[in-house]
This record gives sequence, C-alpha cells and structure tokens, in this order.
Amino acid sequence: MKPEQSYIDLFTQVESQLCGRSAEALNAFRREAFAHFRRLGFPTTRQEEYKYTDVGKYFEPDYGLNINRLDIPVNPYDVFQCDVPNMSTSLYFVVNDAFYNRAQPKAALPQGVVFGSLREHTDLVKQYYGRLADASTDGLVAFNTAFAQDGVLLYVPKDTIVDRPIQLVNVLRGDVDFLVNRRVLVIVEEGAQVRLLTCDHAMDEVKFLATQVTEVFVGRNASLDLYELEETNLSTVRLSNLFVQQEADSRVLLNSLTLTNGATRNSTRVKLAGEGADLHLCGMVIADRNQRVDNHTFIDHAAPRCTSNELFKYVLDEQAVGAFAGMIQVRPGAQKTSSRQTNRNLCLTSQARMYTQPQLEIYADDVRCSHGATVGQLDESALFYMRQRGIPQREARLLLMFAFVNEVIDTIHLEALKERLHRLVEKRFRGELYKCRGCSGCR
Repeated sequence: MKPEQSYIDLFTQVESQLCGRSAEALNAFRREAFAHFRRLGFPTTRQEEYKYTDVGKYFEPDYGLNINRLDIPVNPYDVFQCDVPNMSTSLYFVVNDAFYNRAQPKAALPQGVVFGSLREHTDLVKQYYGRLADASTDGLVAFNTAFAQDGVLLYVPKDTIVDRPIQLVNVLRGDVDFLVNRRVLVIVEEGAQVRLLTCDHAMDEVKFLATQVTEVFVGRNASLDLYELEETNLSTVRLSNLFVQQEADSRVLLNSLTLTNGATRNSTRVKLAGEGADLHLCGMVIADRNQRVDNHTFIDHAAPRCTSNELFKYVLDEQAVGAFAGMIQVRPGAQKTSSRQTNRNLCLTSQARMYTQPQLEIYADDVRCSHGATVGQLDESALFYMRQRGIPQREARLLLMFAFVNEVIDTIHLEALKERLHRLVEKRFRGELYKCRGCSGCR
C-alpha cells in the first residue's frame, strides 16, 4: 500500500479528533487541504521541484501521532537550560508539534508583541494563516495543513522594535517512532524590527519525521532576521516549507544552517512584492556518513528596484548527498532589479554527491542578475603551501574547510550566535559530538 493511502484512511478516521483538539483557524483549511492531498499525494522525483528527494519513502514507517494532544513527559526548561552563550534571548519551546506554555518564565517582550500558540489570538491567525502556503499545488504542504494541530505565532505590531532576540527551540521527544506537523506564522508589521532564532533538537534516538510550514509577512519598511539551526541526529527527517512575502522597502535576512541531521528537505519561496525590498538568503550545510540535505529556493521579483543576494555552501564528506536548486524570477515590470545567486560546494571524497541547479527567468530588460555554481575539492596547492609551513595535513584541511563556510557564518548579525557557530563548526569538522554547555539533555 502506498504511504498516501494509510494517511488518507487515518484522516477519515480521526478528523473529528484533529478538529476538536486544534485551533479554529487551522480547522478552516483542514478539509480542503485533505482534498488536495488526496488528489496530489506526496511529491515524487518526477516533479521538477522534488527531483532530488523522494518524499514518499520517508512516510513509509509506522509513526506515532499525538492526535489527542497527550502531555509529553518532559519539561524543556529543565532539559535545555542553556541558550546561546553571552546572548540574552527571550526563550520559548515547542515540544514535538505543541507550543509549551507551562512553567514559562516571563519573557521581556515589548508591549503588543505576541509570541505564543496558534490556538490563541484567533483573530490574528485567521487574518494571515494559509494566505501564502498554497496547499492546492504541493502535496507536502497539503499534508501538513490537513494534519497540523498547533504551532507558533510571532506578531510584532507597527513601528515596534524588539531589541532582544527571540529564540525558539523545537524539541523532538518520543519513545516510539514519531511524526510531528508544525506550523509557524510570523507577522512583522510596517516599520517593525525583530530577530528570530529557531533551533531543532532531537532528544531520543527513535525515528522522527517533522513536517513544518512557515508563513512570514514582512510589512513596509520592516526588518526581520530569521535563523534556522538544525542539530538533530541521523534518524531524523525534516521536511520544511518556508513562505515569505516582503512589502516595499522591507529588509529580510534568512539563514539556514544544517550541522547534524538524517535527511533534510528545505523549500524557501520569497516574494518581493513591494518596490525597494531587500533580501539576503543564505545557507550552510555540513554533512557526512549517509546524510542528505536538499535546499530548493524560489525568489520572485514581483516589484521594481528590489535586491536579492543568495549564497549557499555545502561541505560533503563520506557518502553524503547534497542538492541545491535555486530559481530567480524577474517579472515583467520589475525593472532595476539587482539579483545574485551563488552556490559553492566541496566534496571531500569520491563517494560524496552534489547536485546543483541555479536558474534565472528574466522578463524585464533593465536588470542586473547573475548566478553560478561550483563543485570541487580542497585546493591541493593551498594544502601544500600550508604543510610547507609546518601545519599538519589534518589541521590544514580543517582550516580550509572552515574558511570555506565562514562566508555564510559572517552574514549573521548576532555576534554571540556567530561566535557560537564558529565553535560548533570547528567541532563538527573535527568529528566531535557537540554538547551544549549546561544542557542536561546533552550530557
């Protein structure tokens, strides 16, 4: 039996439980999304956007689902006691796919700023939920919309500046193989500014499959930094879809960092909908063993005088597989567009595989656009030069790899996070299992 059928049968059996223990705004889209999923099924490699990832195979195992919203026996505030060293953050948790709001210390958020469960703040969620994530064209988005019961809302009202970064830790916890479906909704109104760091962690060695759909609205002259850091394990699969809409003169930095995982497929779609919008889209991947990381991006220049800069770098060792497919589209009338797309990759062994597909579609004549990709190995002449000066070969290789990815790390605007990532990346290249200082869950 195809994996789609098992979930079609499941939905028909538990639809009332899904709706009864979910937010009203999520329920409004559920049945229609299920109809789309029933028609589309899971994406296959025959589809251009998913040609490097066989999504359906990840749904074949028999996963548990917390449809009845039972309490998960973990207090994340006890387990994850540290945040980014030297960076004071407003710290929140999602346990599997539920916002954790018990024993939560009061976060220092400006008046009017909301960070909480989608099950609350109904009016805001109704106004924005489902506007960007189109379930009619993507079976994975349709699946998430049909089964998601909770998630996170970040709302920053007009002209509000959130000085303190917000940190969201997604904790995967389960005694059996587990499937979680998360939603994230970010609304940054006109003139507002905020920085959000999300971290994915897996506490247990069971198989986890996490689907996530994130919708981001950035208003006129608003600013958003969104950092996503994945540190899970080899038995975790992450399937993420991020949708962003930017209005005039808005500024957005998106930075996706995959350090440890099993299999990851990230899709990022950004629409520059207002004149003068500015986007920086960055990603870094470090993978070895049999890890897989697939990043698919689509930047839609729908208004004139917008700017986008895209940079993705991969370091693949052993039998790791990486993929990058990036499309930049410049619509008719989007004159004075400036766009640059770069993908650079290192394959450290002959068994590592990298697939790269940078693309441009330009329908305006007064633009500056470029794209390029490279796949190679470490520079042997540079290695020789360093060894001639007494640097051992292993250290020389580490230095070159670190220098290669450092360009992505340097795009981060939070100095404490940048320093932490420098240490994390060094430990990752050395093959050391990273343990958070002060994290009882990592000891």
